[in-house]
Amino acid sequence: MNRSKSRELAFKLLYQIEIQKDINEEEIEIFFITNEVNSTETKEYIKDIINGVNKYSKEILEQISKNLKQDWEIERISKINLALLKLAIYEIKYKELPYKVVINEVVELAKKYGEETSHSFINGILASVIKEN
Repeated sequence: MNRSKSRELAFKLLYQIEIQKDINEEEIEIFFITNEVNSTETKEYIKDIINGVNKYSKEILEQISKNLKQDWEIERISKINLALLKLAIYEIKYKELPYKVVINEVVELAKKYGEETSHSFINGILASVIKEN
């Protein structure tokens, strides 16, 4: 499974966590079975994303909050957009992956799964995050 497909699956699991508010190891394994994830490498990548986003949750949410427009609150962000932003910020800031690749793929996921304006909203937030680092 390529990295783009793995990233899409990581996003789907992050979205599931946004909805459920919590997830346990058994539910992650069910997710892998349901999505036919058999590769150990892919499973480790997805678990790293989930654990990393959880570990750095406070810092990631602060990054998102301080880059919102003045009249916006984090609670207004759709669960899809929030999951995508968390994924991207974790990979850029903590995994130090090339930001252009991460942003491009997350924007494409926003076009596929988000609302009509999701991709430009996410692109704007992530551009601000990159500029301040």
